[in-house]
Amino acid sequence: MKTKNLLFLVLISFSTTFCTIKESRENVKPVYTKTAKIDHVDDYFGTKVADPYRWLEVSDSSAVADWVKAQNEVTFSYLEKIPYRQKIKNRLKELWNYPRYSPPVKAGNHYFFFKNDGLQNQSVFYMQKDLDSEPEMLLDPNLLSEDGTVSLTNTSISNDGKLLGYGIAKGGSDWNEFFVIDIDSKKPLDDHLKWIKFSDIAWYKDGFFYSRYDAPKKGKELESKNEFHKLYYHKIGTSQDKDLLIYEDKEHPLRNVYANTTEDERFLILYISKGASEKNALYFMDLLKDPNLSDPSKGITPIVDNFENHYSVIGNIDQKLIVKTNLNAPKYRVILINTNPPKQENWKELIPENELVIHKISYAGQKLFVNYMMNACSRVMVYERKRYIAFYKVDEILFPALGSANGFKGKKDDRFVFYSFTSFVIPTTIYRYDLKTKQTTLFKRPKIEFVESDYQTTQNFYKSKDGTEIPIFIVHKKGLELNGNNPTYLYGYGGFNISITPRFQLHLLPFLENGGVYAVPNLRGGGEYGEEWHKGGMLLNKQNVFDDFIAAAEYLIEQKYTSPDKLAISGRSNGGLLVGACMTQRPDLYKVALPGVGVMDMLRFHKFTIGWAWVSEYGSSEDSTQFFNLYSFSPLHNVAGNVNYPATLVTTADHDDRVVPAHSFKFISTLQEKQAGTAPVLIRIDTKAGHGAGKPTSKRIDEWTDVLSFVFYNLGMEPDIQ
Repeated sequence: MKTKNLLFLVLISFSTTFCTIKESRENVKPVYTKTAKIDHVDDYFGTKVADPYRWLEVSDSSAVADWVKAQNEVTFSYLEKIPYRQKIKNRLKELWNYPRYSPPVKAGNHYFFFKNDGLQNQSVFYMQKDLDSEPEMLLDPNLLSEDGTVSLTNTSISNDGKLLGYGIAKGGSDWNEFFVIDIDSKKPLDDHLKWIKFSDIAWYKDGFFYSRYDAPKKGKELESKNEFHKLYYHKIGTSQDKDLLIYEDKEHPLRNVYANTTEDERFLILYISKGASEKNALYFMDLLKDPNLSDPSKGITPIVDNFENHYSVIGNIDQKLIVKTNLNAPKYRVILINTNPPKQENWKELIPENELVIHKISYAGQKLFVNYMMNACSRVMVYERKRYIAFYKVDEILFPALGSANGFKGKKDDRFVFYSFTSFVIPTTIYRYDLKTKQTTLFKRPKIEFVESDYQTTQNFYKSKDGTEIPIFIVHKKGLELNGNNPTYLYGYGGFNISITPRFQLHLLPFLENGGVYAVPNLRGGGEYGEEWHKGGMLLNKQNVFDDFIAAAEYLIEQKYTSPDKLAISGRSNGGLLVGACMTQRPDLYKVALPGVGVMDMLRFHKFTIGWAWVSEYGSSEDSTQFFNLYSFSPLHNVAGNVNYPATLVTTADHDDRVVPAHSFKFISTLQEKQAGTAPVLIRIDTKAGHGAGKPTSKRIDEWTDVLSFVFYNLGMEPDIQ
């Protein structure tokens, strides 16, 4: 690899000049930033790859800061001229302004839940002694910052119900800090832990286990490669430098360790992973044998010491662990592992694999709640423990529509569990399930200014390029005319075994209210049909995901839902990659493209923060076969000249330390350089925000105001908003 120009630092100080690009639509004229280029070329297995915008990777550079400011000025100047932008914002605020709750969970002598009054930046954590008593505020994250950019990431109640451990993130970063509150007095304790990522709070006795990295170099917190994840035990009332190291792997810097404890605190469970893949090694420690953690390294015992399958512990029955796995079961099954000893020949199957995919499982009241997916929708079966260790199906919880259920969390002796249900047109509604009578009752129904009965959801199937049938949800007002002229918003993800199931999209209601069609295909790469479906869209099969999405667009056009002049495509993170790849492969097929916080540079993603973990999903440019595959679809490297690209609004944030914003910076610079048409290609760079988690309500409304304004304007929609 070679950098030809040695005046790199000089060049980037002259990074921004401006030129006006005229556009025909009314008085809205996009202005692009002509980004300075450097003469940098990398050599990948004999293939020379130019990287003229490499300097935009230096996150703490003043030149990059100037570039960000200039780009935002261009973008917001364009957006501010859209005549109905304020009306869209007002409508979003009206829709957002209703109370929202999480399902309550019982711990100790209290129930705990989150509530947002409507427009609060962050949801507030409450407790109540029983379900009829007045809730008491326990923790309000809105008091942690004036602008709401400090968010809660973890909340965990100790098993005796006396302590709350919680994590916060600042500005949307993945870096966490942990704190502790005494629940009875509501007073914060002195405990303060830092440099935590990808960690639970796993309570044990008078402290908890957690995972962290070593502190990064100052100024490089948002881009430094995360290596050598370690597991510690923190005793309440002590400083972090006194924490006990439980597990580290000095031989493998690119492995992560995640831990939790069983409800009875008998077992510490360790999950070791090599990347973002769900395949993991599984270790445990029997805490009865060393309750004081006098020699934890000797107490850790492997159950599975390879990375060939997925294992997650649901709970335990005495010395036996209830485990969800896809070992010999691509759609997952439930097994029982005796820890003494944990030999595979002694494992027992509790719930076999069937035609439905096991999505989630919880264990409460001596019952297993198995949340299956049937064509990406929830079906929840209840299995009861009978005799010593055997489970039999005793109930199925029915739902009012095609949708998604979550919750069912509880303790072994609980009488009730709570769960939520949502669909594309049903906002999150909470129910209570009686484990004794098997009766479900409505607990909290939201009151929102939206008439769900005016809309309909259908699930259809279409064929991808290779003939594979792909399911697609289509949502719109009843009575829609299939005239090929309906504005349509096509959203996709397709990766990391993540299942995209129906859920209420508050931010898209103005689009639906104004005659829009919302479409969501379940692309390969996701987990909707098990591990084989996932494998069909990863590594050398990644092009299948793009083919699936392109075929979805073609299907919507063929069926007269829409046309290329009325179609917007959207995706975030891995979905941002999806949009970037599809708009460069088929720019003629869409009018608007919305790649959000996307992985755009497929040759260098593994060099920043946690990007190395995605190699198991994407492959690596350091392998010759994988390089040519990545190079073939990498959005950054497939922007061609003399092409009319769709109107594009790239979105990212300055504190995104998962998919670092340089991906989006380099992509938009290339797109602005090579765009042959008059459609705007812009970037919106949020400040004091990250990959998306914990973003305050005010920033979410601002972002969706701009995204919807851009979509409405470029699809030629005239919104009927008072």
